[in-house]
Amino acid sequence: MIRSFVVDKDRLRASDGLGEHADAVVWADLLRPTDADEQAIEAWLGVDVPTREEMEEIEISSRLYAEDGALFMTATLPAHTDDDAPSMSPVTFVLAGARLVTIRYHEPRAFETFPARAQKVATGCTTSETILLGLLETIVDRLADILERAGRDVDQISRDIFQTTTSKPKKRDQNFQNLLKTIGRKEDLASNIRDSLMTLQRLSGFLGNALTLDKNGKDVRARVKTLSRDVSSLSDHAAFMSQKITFLLDATLGMINIEQNAIIKIFSVAAVVFLPPTLVASIYGMNFDLMPELKWTMGYPFALFLMVLSAALPYLYFKRRGWL
Repeated sequence: MIRSFVVDKDRLRASDGLGEHADAVVWADLLRPTDADEQAIEAWLGVDVPTREEMEEIEISSRLYAEDGALFMTATLPAHTDDDAPSMSPVTFVLAGARLVTIRYHEPRAFETFPARAQKVATGCTTSETILLGLLETIVDRLADILERAGRDVDQISRDIFQTTTSKPKKRDQNFQNLLKTIGRKEDLASNIRDSLMTLQRLSGFLGNALTLDKNGKDVRARVKTLSRDVSSLSDHAAFMSQKITFLLDATLGMINIEQNAIIKIFSVAAVVFLPPTLVASIYGMNFDLMPELKWTMGYPFALFLMVLSAALPYLYFKRRGWL
């Protein structure tokens, strides 16, 4: 599918594909293009567009390059970010003179919000360069929103770990299991966002150098520098969040170990407390004839007293030492 846009009074306006108004089209957006769509775009643009396999290559030289006077820039962007399992896929931006082409096989939200906003208000998107910068700025804003939401969720996880209110062991175990799953999802999300920001950081650097060589306007170069700084700051924030998630994972595992150690300690103390009474009962359970207490009237109460005393003394000792 091809969506095309033209500039109309400092605003973007949707056009009817690459028909009779093809010369006026400034931005063509390809979503899951067919072979016919690619051929139409290549004829309109004058250069070959990359295939999906070429877009998915990880070498920088395959993602950022200039060819036949056009700039080819590929970044990995998330889609369906309302949950913790976004769909990550590459998006290619082709800047060829006064024309911009975007090629994608998934639907990041920025590709819906940016055209809708640019059609309603004058955003200064009058050239292919400014349209590209506006789109990239919208993408970065979207990534910032995702990080902000993830940061709030991570803070809630921290409170759940360190400010737990339940005292039932079974309930605590279930909470820890849910926390581990949640932490794992947040780590996957943070990792995906960091990968996306890394590709955008490389893209902004490449774009800034290319626009400087082409001697574009100061406003365009200033926006590229601002975009690069925003991406860099978000990358630092994502790295900090990843470190915090790792800390929370270690803290959760530590809390689980404390719970397990407490249970093992109870069994150990119980074994030590009941060991002396067991010894007394074993001694008086022997069937020897010459046992002085065997015929003694107070022998049975005396044996019970010894068992209770031998159990109470270790318990009181543990209590005094603070082990219980």
